[in-house]
Order: sequence, then C-alpha cells, then structure tokens
Amino acid sequence: MKPKYKRILVKLSGEAIGKDGRGIDNEKLEKVVDQIVELHKAGVEIAIVIGAGNFWRGKYGKDYMERTTSDYMGMLATTLNALALQDMLESKNVDTRVMTAIEMKQIAEPYIKRRATRHLEKGRVVIFGCGIGSPYFTTDSAAALRAVEMEADVILLAKNVDGVYNKDPKKYDDAIRYDKVTYMQSISENLGVMDTTAITLCMENKTPILVFALMEKDSLKKAISGEKIGTIIEE
Repeated sequence: MKPKYKRILVKLSGEAIGKDGRGIDNEKLEKVVDQIVELHKAGVEIAIVIGAGNFWRGKYGKDYMERTTSDYMGMLATTLNALALQDMLESKNVDTRVMTAIEMKQIAEPYIKRRATRHLEKGRVVIFGCGIGSPYFTTDSAAALRAVEMEADVILLAKNVDGVYNKDPKKYDDAIRYDKVTYMQSISENLGVMDTTAITLCMENKTPILVFALMEKDSLKKAISGEKIGTIIEE
C-alpha cells in the first residue's frame, strides 16, 4: 500500500464502535483498530478524534439538565472510548497517546499542540478526547480544529453511510450520492456532513474532508491509498 497522505485525522463516531448504539462492541472496535494498525505500518501519521454517542447524548438529560452539564458529560464519555481504543492499539504493539482538552492527568496527557505534533513525528497514534474542552461545540468541530492544528493532509470522516447524499439514503430510494462536494455546497444544501462551524474551519484552512463508510471492507486503507471511495469535500 502506497499512502497518498502523510498525516491524517480520523474522525470516528461513538456509534461506530458501539453495540446496538450503546457501550463498546469489541468486535467492531477491533475491526477499526486492525485497519489503523495497517496504516501505521505503512508510515502514516495518525491522529484520531472519537465521539461518545454510544455512551451519552445530551437529549437524555434535556428535561432537567443544563446544556453545559450535558456537554461536559459527553466530553468525559469520549475519554472512555479513547482509552478503550488506546488499549486495543497498544495490545497490537502500536504506541499510542490519549490527550484530553480537559485535564485528567492521572489517565491521559493534557492537550498541548507541540507535544501532540511531536508524538505524531515519533510515529505514535494520538487520540484526542474531550472535544475542544468547551460546551456548545461538537466533536465535528474538535476534529476540524485538531486537523488544522496538526496540519493534517485530510480528515477521514468515517460514517455509517458510504458518502454524502442529496437526501437521507435510508429513507429515500432515489437519493443520489455525490463523488465531490464543495464546502459551500455542503453548507448551503444542508447536507449534514459536519456542523457548520467545522465545515467553515476546514474551508478557511483548505483542509479536505473524505466521507466514507467505516465498516466497508478495507475502507481506511482505500481512503489512504487514494482509491475511489466515498465523497471528497474541498474547494
């Protein structure tokens, strides 16, 4: 495999490694990890932002809970997924570091840009937890911000669908998949790729986003080698 990209940021949803949308499914997690291991062996520098939809969604506490509290709970839940991902990667002899935007030094390193960059340069996989450390921002925004800070060549947006469609392919049989979408088209047509803050940040910094189905066979390998897969979002 000849990588097209030198440094990448992979955005994973919590649901992608959850069991029926909850907890952690070890089989799903291992399938993801095995692909990451192959990319690592190929010399790709890998950063990861992972969500927490398998553990917590703010709507669960909407009737009694303040938004900021709910968001902080979600940030902490991302750390659960990050630690699980770290341990499985290290069980396969891949040096990994979890860095969090909220300090919890007993279990993870605090996020420092220079230190994260150095970890990547040394060939360690870096997993970013706790979003950006502030409420009202999604893990999409965290992925865009960290990708820009790490000067990643691309964001690999791993989803449960195989690209970007003009409407929900699960509801409409006539949904059309795009091979390429511009940042502005994604926003103006409300295609639901990432939130507007994340898309805008990528647009301003010319960071491309590749959307693809995570569980498709060898999807990460195909994405990194430049094979035709999913939908690319760029200028």
